[in-house]
Amino acid sequence: MADNPDESDAAPVATTPPPAKPKHRSRLVKILLAILLIPIVVVALWIWVALGYTYSSGERAGYVQKISKKGWLCKTWEGEIAQTPLPGAVTPQMFAFTVRSDSIAHVIEEYAGKQVSLTYEQHVGIPTSCFGDTQYFVTKVRRIGA
Repeated sequence: MADNPDESDAAPVATTPPPAKPKHRSRLVKILLAILLIPIVVVALWIWVALGYTYSSGERAGYVQKISKKGWLCKTWEGEIAQTPLPGAVTPQMFAFTVRSDSIAHVIEEYAGKQVSLTYEQHVGIPTSCFGDTQYFVTKVRRIGA
């Protein structure tokens, strides 16, 4: 028996430490993740700021010329109104706009060919046409006249 009570009669067991991970592989994974995640985060922030910040807002009046839902993957409502000082007097100036809300787009569809007033917000710097073909997003529509 051993003189020390902490020691046992069992044979010593050799423990080997787990193999160390190669440091270069761990570093490579971090670099690849950074290369992938940083551009995604930057683009997401860009979209968030572009859609969240209103550069300008206003109101345009004219006759609804068209409203349609279009796009290959991202379907958006796109429309045009013809702005004229007097109907038929001069060549109308066209105002192209985008509508995010289906309910507003359906109201504009009902007013096709009629005079309306559109309240809009302008969002500058939107990165793709997936959010709309124009910078002008209609937030409200009302019929003018009878």
